[in-house]
Amino acid sequence: MGVEENKTVTAETKIKTITRNLQEVLGEDKLKSILTERDVKIYWGTATTGRPHIAYFVPMTKIGDFLKAGCEVTILFADLHAYLDNMKAPWELLALRTKYYEHSIKAMLESIGVPLDKLKFIRGTDYQLTREYTLDMYRLSSVITEHDAKKAGAEVVKQVEHPLLSGLLYPGLQALDEEYLKVDAQFGGIDQRKIFTFAEKYLPQLGYAKRIHLMNPMVPGLAGGKMSSSEEDSKIDLLDSPEAVKKKLKKAFCEPGNTSDNGVLAFSKHVIFSILEPNEKFIVWRDESNGGNIEFERYEELEKCFASQELHPGDLKSSVEVYINRLLNPIRKIFQTPELKKLAASAYPPPNKNSKISEDAGGDVLSPHRLDIRVGKIIQVSRHPDADALYVQHVDLGEKEPRTIVSGLVQYVSESELLHQNVVVLCNLKPVKMRGIESCGMILCASIEDGENKKILELLTPPSGSNPGDRILVDNYEIGEPDTQLNPKKKIWEKLQMDLKTSSTCEAMWQGNCLYTTAGKVTCKSLKHAAIK
Repeated sequence: MGVEENKTVTAETKIKTITRNLQEVLGEDKLKSILTERDVKIYWGTATTGRPHIAYFVPMTKIGDFLKAGCEVTILFADLHAYLDNMKAPWELLALRTKYYEHSIKAMLESIGVPLDKLKFIRGTDYQLTREYTLDMYRLSSVITEHDAKKAGAEVVKQVEHPLLSGLLYPGLQALDEEYLKVDAQFGGIDQRKIFTFAEKYLPQLGYAKRIHLMNPMVPGLAGGKMSSSEEDSKIDLLDSPEAVKKKLKKAFCEPGNTSDNGVLAFSKHVIFSILEPNEKFIVWRDESNGGNIEFERYEELEKCFASQELHPGDLKSSVEVYINRLLNPIRKIFQTPELKKLAASAYPPPNKNSKISEDAGGDVLSPHRLDIRVGKIIQVSRHPDADALYVQHVDLGEKEPRTIVSGLVQYVSESELLHQNVVVLCNLKPVKMRGIESCGMILCASIEDGENKKILELLTPPSGSNPGDRILVDNYEIGEPDTQLNPKKKIWEKLQMDLKTSSTCEAMWQGNCLYTTAGKVTCKSLKHAAIK
């Protein structure tokens, strides 16, 4: 699985290698023109946020293609971008995560035989904080419209109802990177397309050249849909054990005959077939009783065999598992050193080591990942027949049947305001009877007392675009499963609740870490520095 440099290849062959498996190329004529004179300079950037996973092999194999075609390649560790991308990496973890990314990316490239001496590595903050870059950022901000900045980042920057200015700066920084890295082309996923067209529009307004843009398709995750660092079952971590790889592949979406949104097939196409040695075939290992082994020279043959259901999903998964472990074994070995073990634990703490974390009476860590907090939609609400101050609500939580939740919201919110409202629900409290009706959850609210000891209360609001049943996570505490049911004797909820508060911008936080879904942050309407209960 190596990368060979061949200086005698024609421009046409180079173009074919550079563009194979890409979904789209903007500026192909310019690419052809440059290649008639010299080799192309390309950069790929990655924001140092969530832990790298096997989907990163997709851009790595393309970087291998670029090097085969004689390109000069720069890899940017975009640490400043990571901070500006709303809710991703806080400043105090950026340096550690950037180091983790650097070791991970280098290990991945070595795993697929890409020589590191052919590459340049750079961190965004090495040049993005210079006087010249800062002045250009101001120049760019004087010509960019708010509409264009928001539109450009729509597929990349986490979208919330009231976006921070930092997220609007993100596309401008990425556009300027093309100029300051002195490249001909930028490579990224198709989800970056709006940022690329944004760069093509605005860089010439500063007197800078329009660049070529090379776009990979988005590879589906193991659960279907985009592979994501924040969805544990959708990806395989670079340091996952062989047992974890087997377990995740076993759960992967791979419906018989279905070649669409199939992460197992997509990984085979974009990674495994791209890094096979010349004349090496993709082997599906099967028992003789099931027809014996099958070999494929081209991906199209594999896909056709799977589509016709001649190849069973279980056999495909078992074979892909072998290739994945072949890729991960060198990386696992590299990260066995005490230094890199410590780096991994510090960059992605299982809980945050800077937090005031204790243990419960059974020795379990008191971390917010133990709370099963979800988005719920109130589909029915009525007064409690035996308590004037209580509502009885039926809440859709993405389960087979709606849950009954009794709450004391009568004096704060009307029935009409609650009906069809999306709310934030703590789901793993032990059910309790309230005046004869069993309540199976708690609707969370922000609450303060005014100067006259009068309580003011507001519902927590899930981000726009959330759906019933969506898990609400706490930034930096995503690892681990919630308790099936919180033990009331250990007071787990009461201890964790003490650090649940709203921020000065009305965002729900736990020890300063945001509560969020994949659609954005959890907020309240107006209560600042309020307890959440």
